[in-house]
Amino acid sequence: MTTIATPAVLLADRVLPRSLATDVGLVIGGAALTALLAQVTVPLPLVPITGQTVAVLLVGATLGAGRGAASMGLYALLGMVGLPVFSDGSGGMSVVLGATGGYIVGFVLAAALVGRLAERRWERTFLKGMVTFLAGTGVTFLVGLPWLAAVAGLDLQATLANGLYPFVLPGVVKAAVVAGLLPAAWKGAERLAARRER
Repeated sequence: MTTIATPAVLLADRVLPRSLATDVGLVIGGAALTALLAQVTVPLPLVPITGQTVAVLLVGATLGAGRGAASMGLYALLGMVGLPVFSDGSGGMSVVLGATGGYIVGFVLAAALVGRLAERRWERTFLKGMVTFLAGTGVTFLVGLPWLAAVAGLDLQATLANGLYPFVLPGVVKAAVVAGLLPAAWKGAERLAARRER
């Protein structure tokens, strides 16, 4: 006997009816949210602390792997063509090819991982959400750190000092904030859906 897997219900799908137009709108909206939160920055010598990663986690968790990765891909593409969507209103290929470019590329993979775990309902409780969002943050570093080392010509110690250590505590805090928001958002979405279904 074969069973047909039912598609995962994600937060965006619980709130909005699923359609191609909705998917396109959500992908664009996720890129726009990331561009907006990228302007929330704490300057550091090579890699600033930004709100981008909060957006990456939220987009992946609410849209799922495919749409989340597409949204981050669109965000990167908009920046590459010169729109001021990166931190401090920057844009252009020079940013992507520069010291922070690996983190931007890592956003695509992070959103895909977070989205895949959300498709397995990992974002619906705080503890599993923390694991999910820390894993997504970790993926960003796995791409960003070697890229930073190669572009800036840094040794391991300097790479970690400039590209990891200043971001560990902020990364944990951001993961905790998103892990706290998502279960509450799900409760609100379920109440809204229940009202509509009456």
